[in-house]
Amino acid sequence: MATSMPERSRRMRIKNLIFFKTLPLLILPLLLSGCSMALMDPKGEVGSEIKSLIITAFWLMMIVVVPVIVMTFLFAWRYRNTNYKAKYTPNWAHSNVIESIVWFIPLVIIAFLAVITWQTSHSLSPSKPIETEEGVETVEIDVVALDWKWLFIYPDLGIASVNEVAFPVDTPVHFNITSGTVMNSFMIPRLGSQLYAMAGMDNDLNLIAEEEGVYPGRSTNYSGAGFSEMLFEAQVTSPEEFEAWVEKVRQAPESLSFEQGYEELAAPTIGHPVEYYSNVSPELYENIVQSFKSGKVIQPGQNDRNGEEHAAAEAPPAEGQAKPTNAAVAE
Repeated sequence: MATSMPERSRRMRIKNLIFFKTLPLLILPLLLSGCSMALMDPKGEVGSEIKSLIITAFWLMMIVVVPVIVMTFLFAWRYRNTNYKAKYTPNWAHSNVIESIVWFIPLVIIAFLAVITWQTSHSLSPSKPIETEEGVETVEIDVVALDWKWLFIYPDLGIASVNEVAFPVDTPVHFNITSGTVMNSFMIPRLGSQLYAMAGMDNDLNLIAEEEGVYPGRSTNYSGAGFSEMLFEAQVTSPEEFEAWVEKVRQAPESLSFEQGYEELAAPTIGHPVEYYSNVSPELYENIVQSFKSGKVIQPGQNDRNGEEHAAAEAPPAEGQAKPTNAAVAE
């Protein structure tokens, strides 16, 4: 029997609908094949504990999610329009058993998550020092978020670098983090916690790397046009290679202080190259933090013209010179 044109057209529409609905599912694995899950491939103690926490929370939530998905399909199949064996109960409205189950199980899961969250909030606190073998000294690094680059200062070594940080493997690292511009967020995904960088504030982050390698770091808080290029490399090396890196930085000709060089460095740039500073002022980091508390904030890439004009307006007139009027100052 020949198929009518309307029937053939309807079947074609159904086939097209199925094809276009399944096409994203077929393309999705190809799109995700180039992605790497850094949090699921940790290279440090803190990162490993965070991975364990994520997996534990995931499987606890699956206790509810999986049964709900399965029952959705089972109920749709059992009570389909053509299944006349399914019991028809139009006046059913409540079940104490079902009510108890749908409340009890989620409450137990939430209780478990609450206990785990409380414990890990303390054990994984960014400011908590990392315990290690006796005799291993913690590396101190000051981090300053700028537009759109990262400044790393080694206060004990008197050196600094831009968009590149290095430290030895199996050595605790204490990061002091602040911002010389808008709020930002510092993170090395394979090593663990992210922490906000805020102007005028000094935040603490403790990390340790258990494997040598080069791990990408980035800003995880949108901060303007160059945000996507605000990247840096964390080089985890042997102690000998770290010493060689330090010596390489000490060969750089540039120096950096709050009075000289910092304002130029703080000017907004996108895709800023790696830079080294062999001589850094010991007070640079503290000066950056305090500059936002004194009321005399340096605007990146600009001179403090308003401050100069204000100072000129308040300066006492020279002998024999009339004091300027308000109108003259305004001009």
